[in-house]
Amino acid sequence: MSSATETARGPIERELRALGASLTFLTRIPLGSLAEFDGDDVARSSLWFPLIGAGAGAAVGAVATGLAHSLTPLLAAALAVAVGTLLTGAMHIDGIGDTADGLGARTRERSLEVMRESTVGAYGVVAIVLDLVVRVSVLDELVVRHDAIVVAAMAGALSRMSPVILSSLLPYARAGAGLGQPFTRGGRTRAVIAVVMAVSIAIVLGANRGAVAAVAALCLTGVVGIFYQHWLSGVTGDMLGAASEVVEVSVLVLMVALMGHA
Repeated sequence: MSSATETARGPIERELRALGASLTFLTRIPLGSLAEFDGDDVARSSLWFPLIGAGAGAAVGAVATGLAHSLTPLLAAALAVAVGTLLTGAMHIDGIGDTADGLGARTRERSLEVMRESTVGAYGVVAIVLDLVVRVSVLDELVVRHDAIVVAAMAGALSRMSPVILSSLLPYARAGAGLGQPFTRGGRTRAVIAVVMAVSIAIVLGANRGAVAAVAALCLTGVVGIFYQHWLSGVTGDMLGAASEVVEVSVLVLMVALMGHA
C-alpha cells in the first residue's frame, strides 16, 4: 500500500480496517467484500486480538452453557470445543501441533522445515490430543460451576495477548515471508495497548482472579519468549499460535484450580 493511501485514511478508518483484519485472521466469520485488507491492516490488527479472543471464548462458553441444559456437561463441553475449533479454523491448534513436531528436530533449519510441512507427526498428534482433552475437561468443570462464559472469555483475551507480545519483541525466524511475519511489524506501542486491553478485560470479568490470571499469562508468555529466543532466535506463525494455545489452556486450568480452593 502506498504512503499516500495510508495518509488519506483517517485514524478511525485505519482502526476499523485493523479490527476487521483481526476478525478475519482469528476467526472464520465471513466479511464478504469487506474482507479486503492489505499488509498494513494485518500488521496493525494485532492490537485487537484480545477483544476478538474474548468474544471467541465467550461464544464457546455460551455454547457449552446452553447445551448443558439438555445434554451432559461433558458432552456439552466437547461440542462447544468443536464449535470453537470451527469458529477459529483450528489455527492455534494447528500451530501447537506444528510447533511440537518442530521440537523433535535436531537443528534450527530442520525445525523450521518441519513446521512448514503439511503433515502432522507423532509429537504434533500427541500435543493436539492433549490440548483438546484438557480443554474439554476444564470446560466441563466450568459448566458445572456455571462459570464457563466468563472464564472462557478471560482466557480468550489473555491468550491472544501472548502472540502480540512475542511478535513485538522477537524477530521473524524465517528468511522469507510467512503467515506470522506481518505481526512483527505491528509496533511495540500497539502491543502495549493490546496488553492493557487484555488485562483490563480479565480484571473487569474476573476481578481478583482475573488479575491473577493476567499475571500468570504474562509470566508464561515471558517464559515462552525466552524459550523461543533460545530455540530458534525468533518466532513463526506456528509458534505464535502455539503460544496462544498454551496460555489459553493454562489460564483455564488455573481458574479451575483457584475455584477448587475458593
